[in-house]
Amino acid sequence: MGVTRAAVLAIDGGNSKTEVALAEADGTVLASVRVGPFTPHLDGVAGAVAVAGQGVARIRAELGLPADQPLADLLAAYVAGADFPVEVDALTAEFAGRGWAGRTVVDNDLFALMRSGTSKPWGVAVVCGAGMNAVGIAPDGRHARFPAIGAVSGDWGGGAGIGESAHWFAVRAEDGRGAPTMLRKAVAEHFGKASMAELVQAIHFGEIAEDRFAELAPLVFEIAGLGDEVAAAIVERLADEVCAWAFAAMGRLELMDAEVEVVLGGGVLRARQPLLMAGIERRFAERAPRAVLTVADQRPIHGAVLLGLDELARR
Repeated sequence: MGVTRAAVLAIDGGNSKTEVALAEADGTVLASVRVGPFTPHLDGVAGAVAVAGQGVARIRAELGLPADQPLADLLAAYVAGADFPVEVDALTAEFAGRGWAGRTVVDNDLFALMRSGTSKPWGVAVVCGAGMNAVGIAPDGRHARFPAIGAVSGDWGGGAGIGESAHWFAVRAEDGRGAPTMLRKAVAEHFGKASMAELVQAIHFGEIAEDRFAELAPLVFEIAGLGDEVAAAIVERLADEVCAWAFAAMGRLELMDAEVEVVLGGGVLRARQPLLMAGIERRFAERAPRAVLTVADQRPIHGAVLLGLDELARR
């Protein structure tokens, strides 16, 4: 192809997969590959970056590029595990040390999700998958971000939170501490049990892992759609939470009255469940009517490429 050095080497590193792409200054993608998960919390910083390195090596081989020269002017890596400044610094040092590009920028992978759905280099993103998180970038470049490490940082929601709530309400409906709900029978049957009491016992003795609660999210939406008040309350709480993340980021960046693009991502939000989306849209209409809601359809690696090109344009 005659490529000697491209503009951006982009990396989107998530807990399920890592995507690597090489792009020219006009946005043309020369090559892209997908490799294993980016998990510095399990593999360490060097181990996680080595996984991304597998993708870089495959691109070099595909394009016939030498192994001893930088691939691009800028490495734009947006990866899981870049939540605190010390983590960003450690990852930046490790990526930069690989010599893959002339300059290196590293940040949280949620920024790539945001940019994949915005028409401008700024906006807000909320992800609702297994868990939840949000980020924002103001027109002047200021960032808003959250630790998003679970209950210890004030988080609730995502598939796990929905499922845990469904289980909690189902148990209480059966033993008399809570309101009646169709979740009582549905949750037990989902795990192959005749009652919530049997399910509680199975979880206690390790027959069923608690990390399977996320499987219950589609069930909650289905039962809420049938008019079950308890399930509907869980969906309403999730809509509250999605908007709480978004409004917090927007407020910190002084964007509540702006025509800001808000990108919704993650498996729960990409499913576009009608009750959830209606609740989110209603809250935005009341508090931030100029905001433009978008559900992310482009892969985050697309956003990582654009963020890299945005960074080059500022220099």
